[in-house]
Amino acid sequence: MVDILTLGKITSLALADAVNPCEMAVLIMVLVTILIQNPEKKRKVLFAGLSFSSAIFLGYLFYGIVLVQLFNSFALFLKANSLYIYRGLAILAMIIGALNIKDFFTYHPGSFATEMPIFMRPKVKKIIQKVTSPLGAFITGFVITLFLLPCTMGPYIVASGLLAELGILGALPWLLYYNFIFILPMIIITFIVYFGFSRVEDVSGWKDRNIRWLHLIAGILLFGVGVALLMGWV
Repeated sequence: MVDILTLGKITSLALADAVNPCEMAVLIMVLVTILIQNPEKKRKVLFAGLSFSSAIFLGYLFYGIVLVQLFNSFALFLKANSLYIYRGLAILAMIIGALNIKDFFTYHPGSFATEMPIFMRPKVKKIIQKVTSPLGAFITGFVITLFLLPCTMGPYIVASGLLAELGILGALPWLLYYNFIFILPMIIITFIVYFGFSRVEDVSGWKDRNIRWLHLIAGILLFGVGVALLMGWV
């Protein structure tokens, strides 16, 4: 039987991560690169987008398992101080949520803990420009996960901390669920472009026009989860 409270917490954290402009921007760069090199081969765009998304899924699944194991390595400490750890995770969620909400009012590219740092972006662009095939997109996806960590890891750390008490086997289905939600916008964007509902440039423009709102949605979700955890409502 699904734990409704856990479902609500993990879904909220995953959704907050999923609307992060960081991952959308990177996928769009990959699709643009493939389209420029293969303007008449839309199937390559489809496979490249799905390959990239799959690599992100597997990479983050690995990070989630590592995080849960790290929390479990300190099981005795966590058990003795579970209340403080729980409150710490709640406060972390609230801080990252507040930073995202701040970005709605005073947005600056590369904001701390909410977007990829500016100094990393040329390196990411250079890596992506070498993508020529779905296989290249898959390999690049694994590499890019390291660059995405600064802007996406906050909610994932909170989720992994909450799931740690379930153990690796117990946490694994939740990590699979979390990461499916995390890559869902990337899959949707890929199909939108493939079926011709919109051009990559239009998707990129929509993301740029609504970047403040994306931060606001992520911020409200994260802050709400943090408050609920801190108050003991979930």
